[in-house]
Amino acid sequence: MYELAAENTDDLWEVEALYDTCFAPGRTALSSYRLREGVPPVSGLSLVARDELRILAGAIRFWPVSVGGHASLLLGPVAVHPTRQGEGLGALLIETSLELAGPQGWDRVMLVGDAPYYGRYGFERLDHVIMPPPTNPDRVLGRALSDGAWDGIAGEVTRVR
Repeated sequence: MYELAAENTDDLWEVEALYDTCFAPGRTALSSYRLREGVPPVSGLSLVARDELRILAGAIRFWPVSVGGHASLLLGPVAVHPTRQGEGLGALLIETSLELAGPQGWDRVMLVGDAPYYGRYGFERLDHVIMPPPTNPDRVLGRALSDGAWDGIAGEVTRVR
């Protein structure tokens, strides 16, 4: 029903409009956006979902970050147009992109989000990972894409330049 494809430059403004529709007006003031400024999303993992009429229904982006000096992916934002929510599209975007990440050489992924929601995709709280303030530490979650990928990883999340 949906075609997933890697986001490209032609998708940029349409994806931004989707994020504006789905999130609060102050979304770009969040600390996670400071980590994204001036850094392009990870090519091949940032996906768009379009319906049979080529209308954008959802999108997901990933960003490279460093956690205590170790490369990691930062997932987010992921959004599904309000008229398409409840169809499993968010799950499809998350699961498909995570399946692509390992073969591209990524070992770990993190996000700032709701633990009950993201827990179904294998994300758990990262107790020793520090996001820039203001971030609720209970919402800093991670998933290992290879065995033990988060073992011993601790410290501040910083922007990759």
